[in-house]
Amino acid sequence: MMLRRGFILFLPRLVGLLVVACCSMSIVYMLACTPKGDNEQPALPRVHSPTAKEGYEAILQEREEQHRNYIISLKRQIAQLKSELQGRNKQLKNVQEQYPDPLDIQLDHSNSEKAQANLLAFLRSQIDKAEVHSGVKLSTEYAAVPFESFTLQKVYQLETGLTRHPEEKPVRKDKRDELIEVIDLGVASLNSPEGNGNAKHRVYTASDFIEGIYRTEKDKGTLYELTFKGDIKHGFKKIVLFRPFGPVMKVKNENVNTADTLINVIVPLAKRASKFRQFMQNFREMVIQQDGRIHLTVVYFGKEQMNEVKSILENTSKSANFKNFTFIQLNEEFSRGKGLDIGARFWKGNNVVLFFCDVDIYFTAEFLNSCRLNTQPGKKVFYPVLFSQYNPSIIYGHHDAIPPLEQQLVIKKETGFWRDFGFGMTCQYRSDFINIGGFDLDIKGWGGEDVHLYRKYLHSNLIVIRTPVRGLFHLWHEKQCPDELTPEQYKMCMQSKAMNEASHGQLGMLVFKQEIETHLHRQKLRNKKT
Repeated sequence: MMLRRGFILFLPRLVGLLVVACCSMSIVYMLACTPKGDNEQPALPRVHSPTAKEGYEAILQEREEQHRNYIISLKRQIAQLKSELQGRNKQLKNVQEQYPDPLDIQLDHSNSEKAQANLLAFLRSQIDKAEVHSGVKLSTEYAAVPFESFTLQKVYQLETGLTRHPEEKPVRKDKRDELIEVIDLGVASLNSPEGNGNAKHRVYTASDFIEGIYRTEKDKGTLYELTFKGDIKHGFKKIVLFRPFGPVMKVKNENVNTADTLINVIVPLAKRASKFRQFMQNFREMVIQQDGRIHLTVVYFGKEQMNEVKSILENTSKSANFKNFTFIQLNEEFSRGKGLDIGARFWKGNNVVLFFCDVDIYFTAEFLNSCRLNTQPGKKVFYPVLFSQYNPSIIYGHHDAIPPLEQQLVIKKETGFWRDFGFGMTCQYRSDFINIGGFDLDIKGWGGEDVHLYRKYLHSNLIVIRTPVRGLFHLWHEKQCPDELTPEQYKMCMQSKAMNEASHGQLGMLVFKQEIETHLHRQKLRNKKT
């Protein structure tokens, strides 16, 4: 009886303890399961408050809404990550299908990210191996890989052989497609927000493309340097691309401002006043009137015809209001290398681009831009391949008269050839010329000083840009081979003389002239009989 009475007295206490324990467990559960946030959570109502039930229900509803939003956000992020992963896998699959085995890369299909990283590392290593960022020391002048140049319509190529032309439209489809693709990529790079760096910019098209140069190192890839019109006067856009036997990779996208880039044209001269008059006429029309950022240095040897040459120079200065010239006179025997060396070292101004030129050279304002764009102090020197004119008397011998000079300067197989064996016309910064040691002044006789300087640059870490250019011409003049030359020098001189006269076909017509005339005479006799 007493046990029953004690149990009845203890039961309310036990129920109270159970209620308190349940409430405590509920509070702990809600605190543990609530996602952390920056917003301050509402305070829990007191257990003995009259509104405790309604308060708990409100809190539970709020917690349920927060969980629901949190789950929706997680689902959205998971879906986005899945979409990106599918896109990456598709890109990797396309690369693997396009470049499977020739790249000699073991693509781990089980690890797509690692495979993609390995492929990109290989392609970038091709850029590092190629002569893109710095020059490579070469053993001889024949080891240099020359560039070839192109515009939207034409390709200017060195290796013409017997069937190709020095200037032609790309006949092979793969070559056309290659150059079109590169120009399109350059335009796309200029129009991309990353390349332009400004949300508001004009839209570039292929018509803004000026010219490009390219060369292929057969074990590495093809390097392209594209020049486009810039946004300011004398401004250009330059895009460097590289095809490492795979997708083209953008190497550089830079603005090039040549507005303040002065060129010092250095011309060594002895006699030849009539040729200098023709040179200054072109200099006035093409350089002074169209470009203007020029200094002319004439290094004259001897005194014969000197006054006539000085008079031509002074008359041009007065008529064209041109004051940027220097006349240096030397009382000694003509030496081209010494004249250029003295002219380069005579300059006392800031670092300047030097253009070593001859009096029988015709160049345009477009060439001067190429000279500026392909030189960089401590980095690049420019060795353009000029187009050498054949003897106009032979080329136009069947015409009534020889056309004016401007009409003769056409890049065709019948009118001339790329003078790829000549290294005399070159552009470089004066600092590079001084640092390399200048010309070897001990070389005597016919030629040699230009090749020696060219070899110096090839043996350095400077990049040598060697490419045919459409705005640089060697005008034909009769070549004299003096008797005092050594047999080897005389042979070289005569070979050069023969190459300057006419093409193979035109020389053949001269050799077989008698045979051709005999054939024509026979044809006339037959026609009379019939």
